[in-house]
Amino acid sequence: MRTSNHLIGLLNFLTFLLSIVILGGGIWLSSRANSTDCLKFLQWPLIVIGASIMVVSLAGFAGACYRNTFLMWLYLFVMFFIIAALIGFIIFAYAVTDKGSGRPVLNKGYLEYYLQDYSGWLKDRVVDESYWTKISSCIRDSKVCSKTGRTFNGVPETYDMFSMRKLSPIESGCCKPPTECGYVYVNETLWNSGSGLAATNLDCSRWSNDQQMLCYQCDSCKAGVLGSLKKSWRKVSVINIVVLILLVIFYVIGCAAFRNNKKIDNDEPYGEARMTKTQPSRIHL
Repeated sequence: MRTSNHLIGLLNFLTFLLSIVILGGGIWLSSRANSTDCLKFLQWPLIVIGASIMVVSLAGFAGACYRNTFLMWLYLFVMFFIIAALIGFIIFAYAVTDKGSGRPVLNKGYLEYYLQDYSGWLKDRVVDESYWTKISSCIRDSKVCSKTGRTFNGVPETYDMFSMRKLSPIESGCCKPPTECGYVYVNETLWNSGSGLAATNLDCSRWSNDQQMLCYQCDSCKAGVLGSLKKSWRKVSVINIVVLILLVIFYVIGCAAFRNNKKIDNDEPYGEARMTKTQPSRIHL
C-alpha cells in the first residue's frame, strides 16, 4: 500500500496529459465549428470536462505526493462527477449522431445527403430557422465552396474528374445541386439546368448559380452539416472512450491511495488489522 501514493502521483500526471488530449479534442471541434461544421455550442462541454480533469489531476497529484488526505478526498469526490459527466457526454454524442449517413451514387466518388435520413435533437437544432441562418452564414463566410475548385495545368477539371472526387458532406450537400436534379456541370459551383429535374426533390428549385446562394437553403445542405457533425463527433468520442477507461482505472487506484493516507493519519501500522483484540496479561503468583 505504501507505494500506491507514488503510483497515483504518476497516474495523475498521466491524467493531466490526457486532459490535454481532451482539451485538444474540444479545441479541434471549436475550430471546425468556426470553419466547417458551424454549430458553435457543442464543443463547450468537452472543453469544460477537459479543463476540470486538468485541475483535479493536479490536486490528486499533490495529494498523493504529499500524502494530503483532504486533497485526495477532493480528488476522488470531484473525479467521480467528472467521470459521470464524461459518460453522459459520450452517450449524448452517440445518441444525437446515431441516425443518418450519406447515400452512395452510381458511378460517383461522393455521397449524397438527405435530410429525411436524420432525426432527433441535433436535426431539430440544425433545421431551426434561427440556427440555420447563423450556420448557413458561417458556411458562406468560410468559403468552403469556393475552395472546391481545382485546375490541372491551368485547365479546370472535367465533370468526370469532379464525379470521382470524395467530397466532404458539406461540399456535397451545399456546393452543388443534388445529382438526381440533372443539372449540367460547368464547374464545381456553376451548373446549368438540364432536362431531368426531379419534381419530388424541392432542392432542385432551390439551387442557384449565385455564388452567395448556391444550395445554402437546400435540405441537402442541412443534411451535409449533420453528416459533417456526425463524423467530427464520432472521431472525438473514440478518444473519449479510451480516456474514460483510463480514468476509471486511475480512480480505483486513487481509492486505494486514499485508504493508504487514512491509515497514515490514524498511525496504523502497515500489514496489521484495523482492530486487534487486547489479551489481558496473566499474573503469576
